Amino acid sequence: MSRAALFARLRRMGMFTTAIALMVGLASPAVADELNSYPFRDPALPLNTRVDDLVKRLTLAEKVSLLHQFQPAIPRLGVPEFKTGTEALHGLGWTTERTNGNVVTANATVFPQAVGLASTWDPALIKKIGSVVGDEARAYHSQDPGFWGLQLWAPVVNLLRDPRWGRNEEGYSEDPLLTGAISTAYGKGMTGDHPQYLKSAPVLKHYLANNNEVDRTTTSSNLRPRVLREYDEQAFKPAIAADAATGVMSSYNLVNGRPATVNPDLNDVVRSWTGKTLYNVSDAAGPHNLTGSQKYYGTSEEGFSAALKAGLDGFTVDNQDSAPTVKIINSALAKGLLAESDIDKAAKHVLSVRFRLGEFDPDGGPYAKIGKDVVNSPAHRELARKSAGEAMVMLKNDRGTLPLDPKRSVAVIGPLEKTLYTDWYSGGLPYKVTPVDGIRARLGAGAKVTDTEAVDRIALRDAATGKYLSGGAGDAGAVLKTGATSVGATEQFDAFDWGQGVLTLRSVANGKYVERQGLANATSPFVNQAPQPRDWFVHQQFKLEAAGDGTVVIKYAGYEIPNDWDGPNSYLTVAADGTLTLGSPNAAGATKFRKEQVTSGIDSAVSAARSAETAVVVVGSMPFINGREDHDRTTMALAESQSELIKAVREANPNTVVVVENSYPTTLNWEQQNVPAILWTSHAGQETGNALADVLYGDVNPAGRLTQTWYRSDADLPDILDYDIMKRGSTYQYFNGDPLYSFGHGLSYTNFRYSDLRLGKPGPQGTFEATVNVTNTGKRAGDEVVQLYTRQLISRDKQPKQQLRGFERVNLQPGQTKTVRLSVPDLRHWDVTRGKWVLETSVHEVMVGASASDIRLRSALPVRGEQIPPRDLTRDTRAIDFDDYSGVELVDESKVRGEAVGVGAGDWLRFSDVDFRSGAKTFTARTARAEAGTSTVEIRLGGPRGRLVGTAQIAGTGDKYKYSTTTTTVSGLSGRQDVYLVFTSDARISTFSLR
Repeated sequence: MSRAALFARLRRMGMFTTAIALMVGLASPAVADELNSYPFRDPALPLNTRVDDLVKRLTLAEKVSLLHQFQPAIPRLGVPEFKTGTEALHGLGWTTERTNGNVVTANATVFPQAVGLASTWDPALIKKIGSVVGDEARAYHSQDPGFWGLQLWAPVVNLLRDPRWGRNEEGYSEDPLLTGAISTAYGKGMTGDHPQYLKSAPVLKHYLANNNEVDRTTTSSNLRPRVLREYDEQAFKPAIAADAATGVMSSYNLVNGRPATVNPDLNDVVRSWTGKTLYNVSDAAGPHNLTGSQKYYGTSEEGFSAALKAGLDGFTVDNQDSAPTVKIINSALAKGLLAESDIDKAAKHVLSVRFRLGEFDPDGGPYAKIGKDVVNSPAHRELARKSAGEAMVMLKNDRGTLPLDPKRSVAVIGPLEKTLYTDWYSGGLPYKVTPVDGIRARLGAGAKVTDTEAVDRIALRDAATGKYLSGGAGDAGAVLKTGATSVGATEQFDAFDWGQGVLTLRSVANGKYVERQGLANATSPFVNQAPQPRDWFVHQQFKLEAAGDGTVVIKYAGYEIPNDWDGPNSYLTVAADGTLTLGSPNAAGATKFRKEQVTSGIDSAVSAARSAETAVVVVGSMPFINGREDHDRTTMALAESQSELIKAVREANPNTVVVVENSYPTTLNWEQQNVPAILWTSHAGQETGNALADVLYGDVNPAGRLTQTWYRSDADLPDILDYDIMKRGSTYQYFNGDPLYSFGHGLSYTNFRYSDLRLGKPGPQGTFEATVNVTNTGKRAGDEVVQLYTRQLISRDKQPKQQLRGFERVNLQPGQTKTVRLSVPDLRHWDVTRGKWVLETSVHEVMVGASASDIRLRSALPVRGEQIPPRDLTRDTRAIDFDDYSGVELVDESKVRGEAVGVGAGDWLRFSDVDFRSGAKTFTARTARAEAGTSTVEIRLGGPRGRLVGTAQIAGTGDKYKYSTTTTTVSGLSGRQDVYLVFTSDARISTFSLR
């Protein structure tokens, strides 16, 4: 047992004094009693008093040591070691080893992926799940407190504005209100209900606008003020404001040209949402990117200092090694870039959360007695099954295809029918109930259940030598070599196709996947040893490319190839001893193989489908391959072979049900038109199979609802790097097309009628209450998710087509009616003309229904507010507060704070409805231009080619952060006009005025 674990056990036994003595190496309990008498040890004192007392007793070096992810013990004060960042996205996930930084996975209760949890639209359930996660985190912590830390890096609240985002599985929704409700519930469960103490300390990821993986440390998310205030910030604010999270993690990307690691909003905005002390941390290696990929600062001292001053308190860098961080911070102190007061501020933030976790209390606080026996308890397993069932979404159900008749024979078909996959942030599954397992268990002994994975079983024969490629038969497999002259189990591989040509090869001999052994070693062999595609670089990916003569070559497609760790070779060759190795940079130099099909996946699927009365086809994704951290998807389509499989089964058996098990919207156009019933589920954890059987056979009435728009085509989406949902028409709020499945969509085995929508009188900020009666008109009990949307009919500014304002999941027995009461807290939007929230006088259409497209009742709500006055450009106006634009980039005004607009030739900004009744004679702007020479800005009226009223010269300043003042006379300005600033070449504009 480690010293930290012993300390924790003694503390739980009430032997706190002895524990302190052991920690500091003291023989005398009297000395430990003296430590225990310090004010910071007294739970009766106010939190700030305790924190201040401890900070005063720490040396500068000890305070600096608190700023790293791994905080060492401070024996002289009895302060234990502390580690940030246990992953807990949908159950307790993993931590990193204290000696080498390797991932160590917990075997704990695994719930549905985050996008699945949100699909329940059930905050009460999500809070229970969060509580389980907090309990199991405490349980692991009780075994080794310094290793299994209680600062949990979850939930992810980045909005799912683009379904191609690789990390879609980690988020909740494209909608901020739903995201805020689910994240608050999950966080509340993790923190516990004590008014002072924390069960665990959730941290929201990733602040801010982090929704692409391509070039994720160097791309900038352009957030115009309305998108920032009305959309992205609204996902983070609710959990912080509700004390359901104890901080945020800064993201890798830049926001408006400034790295999120040094975003001053970490202090200026995030901390304004709560009266509690927050403990903000960086994403892994984020501070090093400031001088690395981002090249934002010249030295680490400058970068780390800027991050600390911007609002970061913890540096997640260099794995377990805190020495580099300590050295950088000490150097920054020596150079005057930081003062000890900066260190004190961050240290107080760190310690405030640690105190709330109870670690400085004699008894460890109210949650210290939670032990390992709670992990994967029967109650937790039951909750896992319930949540997996509640999360499933019935997309289609023609003519009562579902629920299935348990007396009818069934064929379970597809590449996911008898496996469960974990993802990068998942814990280890304590057990697995696969789809076919769940169906067999539901139907019982004697039921006719057939199954097939419907994948091709192949053998690969060296075209030159005629020898077959072989693996090993034991659990550890063997190095793949050619040598066999006939096909046995060791020469056969099941080829799982994950789309766009990517395959994984599972050995028939031992059920393990072929993977490249090792990393960054060009001579690493290939071995059939992986339990599933796994790890950061996913060494298990291959492509079989036609060589043009009936042969194929094997391309290694593991994720390190784009990073070019070990040279140019990505094609496989056979060495002199028969070993398969990376030996060629191109197909021309690769070894040619003849692919022999042992059995056909389609043939086996068709045979199984024809033999049964019902066919259930389970398709979907492999979470380590089809989009994940560091890898966006390039298409929303199913793998091509999976689409062909569905078509073949549907032709063989008209009574076909398709189950799509993946983590994101999918273009199921053919399936929607031709398959009788479709279910969607995320990868749903250990109880997936039981939950699926519950829904398929009607033991659970499905009530999951989509949290994203499901589009018909990739062409419906803008560039993944375009964050302006307002201008580009993204998400259900602004999309003008016809979605495949709308936001909030999901079907039930019963029907619901809506009636008697009533609206209360709106109050300040547009607050109002709505009531609606909902009746179950069917013969089954079921849950309906009642959704309330609004649309502002009259506004100065572009408004969403509809916006979710409230929802409730309600259970109704057959024939039962319930009155659902929904409170709408705010109808304001961000007014860029004055930089504040505004409630306009307008009529709002209030819509209540079962999805964004299934609106059952509508009513008009007159709201009395104000009219946004015409713009007054006589005041200094931020250029970023435009009404419209073309081609511009939003940039950092300085490296510390402020925003500007970067412009190029032909770019323009529009400022609408400007009042010139008092006239204007001078245009003045604050501009910068790094390039030599001058540029110009034209002031025009009515359009980018409208009447020219003035032209100003933008002088070169030699530095994009060095601003100068440009002025010019203008003429002919009167009345109310739309003003356009049109630019002729590269420059930056911060503010301007027309006086």
